[in-house]
Amino acid sequence: MDATEVAVGMAVRYPRTGTAGTVARIEVIEGDTFAALDSTGLLYRVDTLEPAARPLRHHVEKEEDLESLVRKEAEFGKDISDAWQNIDNACEGGG
Repeated sequence: MDATEVAVGMAVRYPRTGTAGTVARIEVIEGDTFAALDSTGLLYRVDTLEPAARPLRHHVEKEEDLESLVRKEAEFGKDISDAWQNIDNACEGGG
């Protein structure tokens, strides 16, 4: 992809890792043009990017996913803290 083809807000994909995102900003560093992706916050050389073939998910869906993940982790932590009460001494050391 040429540096003139990239624009802020454009959906792109880094084919080496499959990372996809929207171009958040464009920077020129020592003569090379880089694009920062919103999905990772990392800079990618624009000549290594390709246009995304399909629309990307919206941030709202990511926030919902994060909220459900936090809820699940909190429930898991509660289950682990209460687990010691359900021990039936099955692993008791022999004598």
